Amino acid sequence: MVRAVSRAPTLENTLKSLAQILPIVLLVAVFWFLVLRPARKRQHEAAQTQSELSVGSEIMLTSGIFGTVAAIHDDAFDLTISPGTTITVHKQAVGRIIPVTVADDSSDETGE
Repeated sequence: MVRAVSRAPTLENTLKSLAQILPIVLLVAVFWFLVLRPARKRQHEAAQTQSELSVGSEIMLTSGIFGTVAAIHDDAFDLTISPGTTITVHKQAVGRIIPVTVADDSSDETGE
């Protein structure tokens, strides 16, 4: 007498398959949270900084050079680093825009 063998997936086989795939899924998730997500955030912030450039902005390049934006081109800009000295720099070299500080005139010289 021939006995029919059922090849239907059992709960045990399903759990074994899941246990084999789960570490890979966890590695991908950890990689995404620790590497890809912060990189995408930095890339977005850099693009936003580059789009906020305007003539007269005080900026710091990634190399540490400070200057004032003199002219803006398609993917580059002219940076005045000292009177009479202007360099052309790619927009990706912008490290940050230096915020303009306004002097506080609310207190007088007597300190009141």
